[in-house]
Amino acid sequence: MPEDPIAHGELSALTRRFEEAAEKNDREFRIIKSDLTAVRPKIGNLDQKAGNLDHKVDHLKGDMEELGQKMDRNQAQIVELLAGRSEPRIVVAPASTTRSEAA
Repeated sequence: MPEDPIAHGELSALTRRFEEAAEKNDREFRIIKSDLTAVRPKIGNLDQKAGNLDHKVDHLKGDMEELGQKMDRNQAQIVELLAGRSEPRIVVAPASTTRSEAA
């Protein structure tokens, strides 16, 4: 049975298109893999920065609570002075670290 030249040409064209598509897919896969490799360290850095930010927020929360306590004490002293007490009661704050001392 003789070979069909039309079928042979179509088969060659299909094979060529398949191989071109496979090469294109391989190139695109390598590009994506390279991009992912470049992004991984950045994700790690962001995770570390988020952890540091959590620590700073916790520290600020403590500072704010301490400031609120100081304000309460000062307001109490002001009320005592306005109420006519001759000598205001001075409340000594507990020893604490400031931001500059903690760093």
